[in-house]
Amino acid sequence: MSLKGKTAVITGSNSGIGLGVAIELAKAGADVVLNSFTDRDEDHALAAQISADHGVTARYIQADMSKGNECRALIEQAGRCDILVNNAGIQHVAPIDEFPIDKWDAIIAINMSSAFHTTAAALPMMRQAGWGRVVNIASAHGLTASPFKSAYIAAKHGVVGLTKTTALETAEEQITANAICPGYVLTPLVEAQIPATMKEYGKGRDEVVRDVLLARQPSKEFATVEQLGGTTVFLCSDAAAQITGTTISVDGGWTAL
Repeated sequence: MSLKGKTAVITGSNSGIGLGVAIELAKAGADVVLNSFTDRDEDHALAAQISADHGVTARYIQADMSKGNECRALIEQAGRCDILVNNAGIQHVAPIDEFPIDKWDAIIAINMSSAFHTTAAALPMMRQAGWGRVVNIASAHGLTASPFKSAYIAAKHGVVGLTKTTALETAEEQITANAICPGYVLTPLVEAQIPATMKEYGKGRDEVVRDVLLARQPSKEFATVEQLGGTTVFLCSDAAAQITGTTISVDGGWTAL
């Protein structure tokens, strides 16, 4: 599948899942726009490296996904958006009655509202081009729940609902909208948490990964950023032209329980 001539905008993509998705899209020939809230030399260097490695145009555009006007400005600055991957997200864990109001507001804004704003800005571009793909990175927690993650779960359920509405509003056009629902993914952030978790539980790495981190993931294996990127590329392919308004779980069987 070649995505040559297409431009993909991936929010929250200077590390982790977003960066992995951007690289897989670039491998498939898409020009890519990376994004995060920072504006560092290394952010722009990432884009330059992707461009050099894969022979595509890659840019980095700073935008704070907690602010609706910046979400929309990101798409406008990109100039073109054939493929929109809404990936930006943050997390906070606390009981509902102790959940900080500012954390709730930030998670809803970044994890859910940003996807609304970028989609609203991107759809006119997709309609003008006569083709488009919206891929929302939701979560297994967009389909199931866990205690102490109220904001994250509310936001990810909201992303799944937004995906369905987007699909219905574009159903008679060459535009699709789908959500990918990962389980636990091995990212640098997760990797960094493992030593502290080992210390907390007094267990070795393999035990902590299997019995603690992947307790709800039946495969007992992490998903990878490459797998999520590959799933995104598939959703952009002609084979997926009639896949719209649905979720694809990449969760090792989590939601089968």
